[in-house]
Amino acid sequence: MKKLVSAAYVATMAGPIVRDGAIVCEAGRIVAVGSARELTAAHPDVEERVELGSALLLPGLVNAHTHLELTGLGQLPQPRSFVDWILDLRDRLMAVTDLPAFVNDGTRAGIAQSLSFGVTTVGDITLNPAITRRLLRQAGMTGVSFGEVLGMAGRREQLEGRLAAAMDTACDGDGLTAGIEPHAPYSLDLPGYQRCVEEANRRGMPLATHLAETPDEAAFLADGSGEFARLWRALGDWRDDVPQFDGGPVRAMASVGLLDSPALLAHVNYASDEDLALLVGRRASVVYCPRTHAYFGHPPHRFAEMLELGINVALGTDSAASSPDLNLLEEARLVHRLRPDLPLPLLFEMITTRGARALGMEREVGRLVVGMRASYCAFAVRGENPMKEVLEEHAPLVGAGCGKNQAAAP
Repeated sequence: MKKLVSAAYVATMAGPIVRDGAIVCEAGRIVAVGSARELTAAHPDVEERVELGSALLLPGLVNAHTHLELTGLGQLPQPRSFVDWILDLRDRLMAVTDLPAFVNDGTRAGIAQSLSFGVTTVGDITLNPAITRRLLRQAGMTGVSFGEVLGMAGRREQLEGRLAAAMDTACDGDGLTAGIEPHAPYSLDLPGYQRCVEEANRRGMPLATHLAETPDEAAFLADGSGEFARLWRALGDWRDDVPQFDGGPVRAMASVGLLDSPALLAHVNYASDEDLALLVGRRASVVYCPRTHAYFGHPPHRFAEMLELGINVALGTDSAASSPDLNLLEEARLVHRLRPDLPLPLLFEMITTRGARALGMEREVGRLVVGMRASYCAFAVRGENPMKEVLEEHAPLVGAGCGKNQAAAP
């Protein structure tokens, strides 16, 4: 079925905003973009017309880092530290009596939230890929489902089982891809990281990791001390034979080859000048999660410097256990308040084209151009500066489409 979607403004993210523009979609792909009047005349065989009126039409938003399965927890009480938050999260998950049902319900709720906020593509982190990937595929969501891989100290035996689950591609297709996420330097040792990188490279699978999220990772990597030592004492599984690395988390990733892969680095809240220099010219992208960053009280993020250096930076929501919700636009709005000097198109790139690049999906989503997936969202506007209005006036979502599963206006 051929469908024409028109709006007062169309931000293709591949050029200037088109006034009184439209896109034509067929079989889940964009087949034409331009003036609504010209496209209406050129495509008389259109079977469905969606006229959004005074709205800004955008590519479907790309949430490059989230944990959909945790949506049911809600934002946890403000913690004293990151490790206290992890322990609280662990206790709550251990109290769940039916984990598959919890994961199923949380993922469904996360998908519904995402779509309601105009997000059609996600970089989702999951410990339960057999459940979450099926739900993402059924919902028509695109993106990468990164299976979490953990394995350190007394929990080293988890690695192979977690890795096998992450590498399961049974649900791949229609814009959804399986990926591997060696979790973090405090939960997976460097040989485990190297194993994940080797498998990802061998199979052509995307990679992600949590990196430099707190200042404590460097000391833990170097000698097993600090806050993460407290975490492992609480877990009761520490062993002294964990390989050490003296050089910090970013350099550790370089040592195992992860920075030479098209990897997604979630957070990177603590980065020295030397760390930034290591990221320049590499294939890795950084995902900054502004509201979670503020929730934990981290110092200002260096994302603007990263962008100036040519490092790709996208935005993510992280989970609803650390962020109020999965509204990606609220992340961009917080950045806009913190850095009102940043060009508005750049902020929108960080939730569209840059997010797509971080996920290795820049040829599929993130722009409204011919050949791309027919994923879009639209927000009501009134004035002549639609991007500014969407960011500053909390413009409501008035329409969304997710690939083949086109959704009508909410």
